[in-house]
Amino acid sequence: MAKVGVQRAVELTGKSKSTIQRAMNSGKLSYSTNDSGRRHIDVSELERVFGVKQAVADNVVEAELQKAKDILETERMKMRIRTLEDKLHLAEEQISDLKAQRDQWQKQAQQVLITSQFSQKQAEDFKAEIKEREARARARREQAMATKTVVSGSNQNGSNTSFLNKILGKTKTAA
Repeated sequence: MAKVGVQRAVELTGKSKSTIQRAMNSGKLSYSTNDSGRRHIDVSELERVFGVKQAVADNVVEAELQKAKDILETERMKMRIRTLEDKLHLAEEQISDLKAQRDQWQKQAQQVLITSQFSQKQAEDFKAEIKEREARARARREQAMATKTVVSGSNQNGSNTSFLNKILGKTKTAA
């Protein structure tokens, strides 16, 4: 067990300081001295000679138990803190990964949008070109039909050339 000084021995046994010193001087209570010459008594020796007050012993035991509980609680809290720090680190890594993935998705979406806009512009240009071609083809067909009509109408009237000349912008000059 632990060694205590004379004052603490008084507290543990409930005896006076002089009673404890007399017991040490008479040899009834064994003790040891430290380098500075102070006397220290083993608690088990105090118990053998005087008996330790039960209330004091209970207080000591309770104090030791409380100290042990506090140490255990401190260790439990340290472990909990380490666990939470690990979880936080893992969550931060996941957040970083998710941000990187989000950035990649945004870049891809922007590329798709740009491609889509470019494709849409190409489609609109192509549609306009097709309309122009159709309009030119329609104009050629109408002109060809008008020419056919004029040709067939002038064959019936016998004035084929004068009618064609009018359409084509040619006029006969008098000879």
